This record gives sequence, C-alpha cells and structure tokens, in this order.
Amino acid sequence: MLADVVGWLRRSASLVVAVMLAGAAACAAPAPPFSGAGVCAVTRTTNVAVPMRDGTLLRADVYRPATAEAVPVILMRTQYGKEAAQVAPARYARPEWFASHCYLVVIQDIRGQFASAGAFSEFADDRNDGYDSVEWAAQLPGSSGKVGMYGSSYVGATQWLAAETAPPHLTTIVPANTASDYYEGWTYENGAFRLNFIEPWTMDSIALSAAKNRGDAKVAEQLARDSLDIASWLRYTPYRSFPPLHPGDGAVAPYFYEWISHRTDGPYWQQWAPQQYYPKVTIPVLHIEGWYDAFLAGGVRNFTGMVSSGGSAFARNNQRIVIGPWDHLSWGRPGSPAAPMLRQIGPVGNSPVNELMLAWWDHFLKGIDNGVSNGPTVNYFEMGAHVWKTTTAWPIPGTRWTKYYLSSNGHASSVTGDGQLLTDEPPGGQEPDTYDYDPRNPVPSVGGHSCCAALTGTQGPYDQHAVEQRPDVLVYSTRPLATDTEVTGPVSVTLYASSSAPDTDWTAKLVDVHPDGTAVNLNNGIQRASFRESSSAPTPIEPGKVYQYTVTVWPTSNLFRAGHRIRLEISSSDFPQFDPNPNTGSWLGDSTTTQVAHQTVFHDAEHPSALVLPLIPATPGKSSATFPISIAR
Repeated sequence: MLADVVGWLRRSASLVVAVMLAGAAACAAPAPPFSGAGVCAVTRTTNVAVPMRDGTLLRADVYRPATAEAVPVILMRTQYGKEAAQVAPARYARPEWFASHCYLVVIQDIRGQFASAGAFSEFADDRNDGYDSVEWAAQLPGSSGKVGMYGSSYVGATQWLAAETAPPHLTTIVPANTASDYYEGWTYENGAFRLNFIEPWTMDSIALSAAKNRGDAKVAEQLARDSLDIASWLRYTPYRSFPPLHPGDGAVAPYFYEWISHRTDGPYWQQWAPQQYYPKVTIPVLHIEGWYDAFLAGGVRNFTGMVSSGGSAFARNNQRIVIGPWDHLSWGRPGSPAAPMLRQIGPVGNSPVNELMLAWWDHFLKGIDNGVSNGPTVNYFEMGAHVWKTTTAWPIPGTRWTKYYLSSNGHASSVTGDGQLLTDEPPGGQEPDTYDYDPRNPVPSVGGHSCCAALTGTQGPYDQHAVEQRPDVLVYSTRPLATDTEVTGPVSVTLYASSSAPDTDWTAKLVDVHPDGTAVNLNNGIQRASFRESSSAPTPIEPGKVYQYTVTVWPTSNLFRAGHRIRLEISSSDFPQFDPNPNTGSWLGDSTTTQVAHQTVFHDAEHPSALVLPLIPATPGKSSATFPISIAR
C-alpha cells in the first residue's frame, strides 16, 4: 500500500513539475527583508498544482535557489494564505530568505483555503494531505529528498498531522505555538470552553477565508460584518445555535458545531491528537513556544512527550524547545503588536526563530555539525531577570516543589482583604473564605493565555489591580520577599472548596506584585467542577460538599525580585477567555439558564489549600543575555 502511494505521488509530481517548467511563469523574488541573506539567487513559481490522492489539487508557491546541487525542501502548509507565509506580524523571514540559503521552499495553501481546491474542514484532511504533500515535495527537481516543515499555530498542527502518518521523506519539523491535543488546551481547558479563541478565530479567519475560497461572497460579507461585533456575539448563548456560522444544514463552519457537540474528550478528538502518536514520530523536532501563548501547555507536552516516547532513540535525543517572552502572534520583533509589558522587555526578548531554524535545518537536512542539537534541550527566557537560560529537561532538574498555603481570617475577598500565602501549614479553626459567583456578571479577563492578538484578545501580561477590587475574587499574597526567587515550571493549586451549585468553575491566577503595587499576571488556569476526575465522563458535584480540586496553572518562568510579593487569585470565572459556568449542571453550549452560586474556599488543618510552585536554586542552568543558537554541554 505504502509503495503504491509513493509511486503514484512520484508519477504525479513528475507530471506537475513538467507542467510547471513548461508553462508556469517564474519570476525573480524580491530581496529578503532580514539581514544575513544566503549566496543563492532565488526564483519563485506561483500556484503550482499539488495533486492529492483523491484527485484534489492544492496550490503552492515554489521558491527555487540557483544551484546545481541537490538541496533539501522546506515546506509550509498554511490555512492563512501562502502569499502571507506567516511573515506578519513579525514572525518568520520571507520564504525567499530561507531559499537564498540554498533550500527549495514550498508554501502551500491547505485544502479549501485561498488558492487550493476542495472543501475545507479543520483537522479532517491534513493527515493524508500532509503525507501526500511531503512526498510530492521530496520529488521536486533539484530536491535532495529530505523535507523539513515549519509554521506557527494551525500551521504547527499541519506539521504534527503530517508527522503522525510518517511520510518516508519527512526529516524534521519545527512547529511553533501549537498544541498536543485539539480538545484539551485548544478547544476546551479542563472542561471549560475556550470562548474568546474559538468563536472569533472561526468567524473572522478560517470560516471567512474558506467562504471566499468557494466564492460565497454573501457569507463572506456577513462574517466580516459580524466580526466587527464580536464583543456582543461572545455573549450569545446557546453556542450550539450560534447564528454567524449558520447552524443546521446551511452551516458555513459545520466543524464548529461538531466541536460544541463533542463537549467531552473521546474518539472524535483523539483521532488527531499529536500526543497519541509520539511513538510513531521518529524525527527530530524543534519546538517554539511563548510564556503567554494560547497553546503553551501543549507545546511543552509535545517536547516532553517526544523525549520520553518518541519513536526512535534518534528522535528522543534530538528534541529542543525554546520558550520566550511572547504571546501567540508577537514574537518580539521591532514593530510587533505585543502587549505593552512584553514590548518593554526590549531586544533581549526578540525571537531567534529564523536564525535558529536555519541552523537546525543545516544540521538535520544538510548534515552540518554546528552544535544546534546535543541531547534534549530547553532554552527558556526568565522574565523578571530578562535573561535566557539553558537546561536539559522539563521540569528543570533540581526543582524544589514548594507549597504556599492559603490563609485568612475569612476575609480574603478582594485585594483589601486579609488573604495570605504562608510556607507553614495553616492552623486549625481558620474561617473559610466565601463569595457569590453570578454568571451574568463574570470576572473580566485581563490578559492571559488566550488567542490570538494582544490588542484584541485576552492574552499577555497586564496590571490586575482593577480585577482585584472585585468581591468575587479572593486574593492571597506573601509578605515582600527577602531574596530573589526564581519560579520556573508547572504550577498548580490544591483547592478545598464547596459550592451551592451542582456544577461550577474554579479559576486560579499567579501574579507578581511589584513594590509600587503593580500586579502582573504570569499565568492562569481553570477547572470545571464536573470535570474534576475525567474529561470524558464528567459528573456533577453535591451542593455543599467539600471537594479537593487540582487547578492547573499553565507554566511560567519569572524571577520574583526581593521586595516583590507572590500572589494567587482564586475565583470562578474568567470571561471571555472561558465560557461562564451557568451553575445549573448544564452549560451555555446547550442552555441559556443561569443561577448564582455561593462559593466557599477552605484553608485549615483538615483542608490545606495550597499554591504549589517550582522554585529553582540559583546554580542550575546556564544564563545568557543573548540567545544561544548552538549548544555546548
């Protein structure tokens, strides 16, 4: 079967290449916008047909270096337009820049998007199409037969989906800002719907461009118009009848309604999840992530999963992850629209991705011994200190897992209360903290790890002062720290709590409080009570009963300077980052009914609620004011 498919692809590739060379217009590419262009002149051929196994023709632009030597191929499969090639805002160098370093570069529109034929459906076709595209690219004239891939977000997903099928000529991938699972950490998070990512992204991006692709001007105009009112649409319930995407037989994005109907984890989601396929992936992977990225947790999981379970020793020993001070789109390049506090970090936080990818490909595709890979490697940016650090594993070896216990006299509500974080276990008899959570008045999201742009989405670091004034936000803080304290790694909260409702949410947010009172969010998490034990079989809670919950706060790296305070916020909503829990036992995907929940958080000897932080001793890891492309052990 495999030999038949490869043979068919070779025959199809030869035909398409012959047509390309005979009839397509090749033109000189403009000069690359970044410094460090290579020695090869570059020509570009547009809209080259790439046949899939079912006969559908996808379209690609091919950037060819002027060289007599066979060279590797770099492939991007994007749903955001091959003309854009994910250059803006401030991410990758233009394709001709990579081609000038003597690589064949292929930028392809995926099925049903922009110039490519076929019907678009998110995730559904990118495994087979990815395999076919890799094997087609490997047969291009002038190709050495080795293919690497790159791209961010869903363009990272197209790499993993291709890698799951193990194309023989796929040699390495460089997925950035992408997930390990398209249920957990993409569409849902511990049972909560990732509202402020999924609805705007579907409306003003993938559904809109697919409508334009199929010539549906009326729908495209309607989606563009509705996207201007997204703040209002985010409050529309129930989600299963979300009007802008036309529920029912006329759905313009039927996959959206599939996501709503598959509220729990299961076979629908796991058929695609990269984390299910690590043992089948036998190639090196360079992972790129950001501390405020929408898919950070999954990106880290991809790295650790490949180190532990990759399909070969070669793959397991050649994994590298870079985690910088970035949100989803803005990687620190000059002029990128990052959150203001990220821009203030300055040039040390700029992304090294273009130069690093080039070195990675030089090593794994051209065989150059440049020190870019030397065993599993983690390069991470320590915020607060503003330095790059290097270590060999995640979590970092030598991490001291330290509990900071919640404590108060029953008045931790808002920043004006008496909530504390203590390293000693709480005494018996402490009064619990209480508040009322009203889904009609949820706690607003201020920054966070949603998607996709800092200026329009709920992502990035911001002062939490206004949020901390609310009576439905519990605030617990340490005393000013006596010494600098590095926190790097996974963060969690053990929470003992009860609710008057049959279902509710618990949220947690880690905050760095500066001496002037500025309270900067580092990362956050949420746990839907009914999903406390299982993402595939949720169960209601008993009103009034105390449960132990684990609220997973996404990873971070931050140096809490002496004089700063560590703070934890506990609440029950984070809107519109997540859908508000209606407290009824249903959810707003199916219902519009809500009720107020009375919440109680316990912190005594029998209920030691605690924030668990990964403290890093001063000695481990190497630090640098600039990013290290090569690695010295």
